[in-house]
Amino acid sequence: MISGRFAPRAQRELRLAAAWIAEDDPAAADALLQAALRAADRVTEQPGLGRVRLDLAPARFRFWSLRGFPYLLVFDVSRNPAVVARVVHQPRDLPSVLADLEP
Repeated sequence: MISGRFAPRAQRELRLAAAWIAEDDPAAADALLQAALRAADRVTEQPGLGRVRLDLAPARFRFWSLRGFPYLLVFDVSRNPAVVARVVHQPRDLPSVLADLEP
């Protein structure tokens, strides 16, 4: 289901998020997975999409909010094709959560 478009850590984060949501709403969990896969497809096709957030990560990373979900996909566009490096719940302390992204 989650392909090579997602780094191993992002795969784990997405699976955990979907499992947590599925406890209350399995359809919403499936919708989250589908939204993440669509976003990954879109950014793979057009790596310049997404926002650069130099306050959170080096310029090679782009940020994409999943519409309808409080999750942020962090793409590494220096890789060919672009890869989702992280899947992060937006209310978290983003500078702390993303501090380990490599320059």
